[in-house]
Amino acid sequence: MQNKPPDPVSDTNAALRAIAFYLPQYHPVPENDAWWGTGFTEWRNVAKAKPLFPGHYQPHQPADLGFYDLRVPEVRAAQADLARAHGIHGFCYYHYWFNGRRILERPFNEVLASGEPDFPFCLCWANENWSRAWNGGETDLLLAQQYSAADDLAHIQSLLPALSDERYIRIDGKPLLAVYRTQLMPDPARTADIWRETVARAGLGELYLARVESFSDDINPASIGFDADIEFAPNWRRLGHPLHRDTLSLWRIKLGLLPQAFLKQTVVKYDSMVKGMLSRPKPAHVRFRGVSPGFDNSARRAEGAAILLDATPQRYAEWLQHIVRDTLNDRQGDERIVFINAWNEWAEGNHLEPDLYHGHGFLQATAQALGTPLPIRQSHEPRPRPD
Repeated sequence: MQNKPPDPVSDTNAALRAIAFYLPQYHPVPENDAWWGTGFTEWRNVAKAKPLFPGHYQPHQPADLGFYDLRVPEVRAAQADLARAHGIHGFCYYHYWFNGRRILERPFNEVLASGEPDFPFCLCWANENWSRAWNGGETDLLLAQQYSAADDLAHIQSLLPALSDERYIRIDGKPLLAVYRTQLMPDPARTADIWRETVARAGLGELYLARVESFSDDINPASIGFDADIEFAPNWRRLGHPLHRDTLSLWRIKLGLLPQAFLKQTVVKYDSMVKGMLSRPKPAHVRFRGVSPGFDNSARRAEGAAILLDATPQRYAEWLQHIVRDTLNDRQGDERIVFINAWNEWAEGNHLEPDLYHGHGFLQATAQALGTPLPIRQSHEPRPRPD
C-alpha cells in the first residue's frame, strides 16, 4: 500500500454501512467479582499493561471517555455521538447466553429499554466457553455452553424484543443476527431453522444470519443454514511473517537489544497482516469484509500474546478504503456492509475510541476512508509514545 492520504470514497458511499463490534464488559458483575476479584472489569488488565520490548505501545490509555462504566447512560450516549460523527453506522454488541443464563447484559438491556442512544445496533452471540485462559479453551471452565433444541428456542425468544426494535440493523428488512463461532455448535442448521421459524411466528418476517470467520474461514454459510460470513480481522491464518522468528531478532536478543520476552509472543507487522488479508480469494457466497485498527492482547497475557506492530491511522485508513471500494463493487443494496473490529476492545489493543497516544487518529481515518466530513473539534491531541 502506498504511504499517502486516502481519497474519500464518495460516489455511492451513502449506501455503505460500517458496523463496529462493541464489547459490553466495562461494568462489574457478580461473576467477575467471584472469578477475578471484587470490582473487576477489563480496565484492570488495560491499566496494568506494560511494554514488553522497545517500541511496543503499552499501555493503551483512554482519552475522551476515560476509564468508563457502561452502567452510566451518558457514557453510552457519548460513544454513539463519537461513532456517528465519524461515519460509523451502528454497533454490533457482543451478546452472552449460556443455557438460559445471560451475563454482561446490563448495558444492552438499558439501551433497549430506554431507547437511548438512538443509534443502530445488531447482536453477535459470543458462544465460546468461558475459561480462565481468556481464549475460549476448555481449561478451568467458568461457563460452558450446552447446546439443545430447547435452548435454541428459549434463546431466540429472549431476543425477540431486540430484533423488533426500530433501531435494529436489517438487511432487506431482515434482522441481522451474527454468531461468533458456528463451528462450536453441534447442529447449526437445526439452530438456524428454529430461530427462523420462531422469528417468523412472531411476525418479524425473515431472519438474516451471519457467521463470523473468527477461527474458521472454510465453511460455506449456506451449508449450515446461514446467509453470509463476516470477515473477522485480524484473520489468524493470515497474520504474516512472525518477527519473533527472524534471525535478526534472535541476534538482537543475544546482543541484549531485545528481551527474551520477545520470543514468548507472536509479533507481526501490521502491514504484513493487511497484505495477507487482502490476498484472500473472494468466495462465491456473501462475505462482509472486515478491518481492524490494530491488535495487541498482551494486556491479558504475559506470554503467548498476539501483537501487531506499527499500526497507524494512515495504514488503517488505506486498508479500510480498499475494503470500502471492494464492497461497493461486489455488493448491492443493504449488503453493502463493512465490519470494524472493534469499537472498544481495549485489552486487545483494538479500539476506535480515542486514546492518549493516537487521539482521534483512528476515528478520523475511519471518517476519511468512508467519505464522512470530519468533526471540527478534536478534544485530545496525540501525545508522544513512550519508548
